[in-house]
Amino acid sequence: MPIEQIKNIVDYGIIGLLAFLSFVTFMFTIERLLYFRSIKLEAYTHKNVLELDLSKHLPTIASIGSNAPYIGLLGTVLAIILTFYIIGDQQDTINPSEIMKHLALALKATAAGLIVAIPATVFYNALMTKVDILLTQWEILQDEARRSV
Repeated sequence: MPIEQIKNIVDYGIIGLLAFLSFVTFMFTIERLLYFRSIKLEAYTHKNVLELDLSKHLPTIASIGSNAPYIGLLGTVLAIILTFYIIGDQQDTINPSEIMKHLALALKATAAGLIVAIPATVFYNALMTKVDILLTQWEILQDEARRSV
């Protein structure tokens, strides 16, 4: 298999995976926001059931936020390995500008990983704050219900 095909597989595979993870993050974030807007706290009689419903998909968003930089770094490392292989395979003169171009392009995977991880982490923290607020509101409703009895 030619080096260029391997390079394309690494590039598109890593970037494609990160794009998919970004899509999943946005999809789950939107789903959670819509769910939070429509939730009826008074329908819950047990806090643990409410907490389970509120935190659905949040571990996935957190996992994407924490692992996307590593996936990007993996792409960068693989691209650098390929670059060194290309350098070693050149029997004539080594073109420094070509090497620098390959190394610069190798870093795009790390950048893509960070572009996915930063919003995922922000969304996760914002959604966890909303979960805490809703749990507190539920507790207030429960206290008011006990006092009125």
